[in-house]
Amino acid sequence: MANSIEKAGATYPGQDLGLPESGPGAQASVSRRMAAVAIDWVMCWIVAGFIAMFTKALGDVATVTVFLWLALGIMSGWLFARTPGMALLGMGVARVDQPGERVGFWRAALRSIFTFFILPAALVDANGRGMHDRATATTVIRA
Repeated sequence: MANSIEKAGATYPGQDLGLPESGPGAQASVSRRMAAVAIDWVMCWIVAGFIAMFTKALGDVATVTVFLWLALGIMSGWLFARTPGMALLGMGVARVDQPGERVGFWRAALRSIFTFFILPAALVDANGRGMHDRATATTVIRA
């Protein structure tokens, strides 16, 4: 990864995005982001288990988990610029095209829908941004 960063002319992830090297506002690591997704997924899985105990009208536990996770990502990304997992790990979503501006509903929805496809989120650039972040002009930063 260091070679990719050096080739891009930056010495640390997020430098070419105008982010600080460390502390609040710095690019969040890929491992921290993966942990946040896991926290969100487990929360949705637990709630889906309770829902599935009372009705199968929405599908099985796996199906309900996916839809809850998608709704959680869209709503919390739009309203709070972070999911509960991100909040627990001290991260948030920021716009790179207009720093300081709110993420907004459509950007949060597209991020979540693109993340749903998993592969785009796993393919990261030198800054640690997934394809879903590049497509929506966002990045995940430390809070």
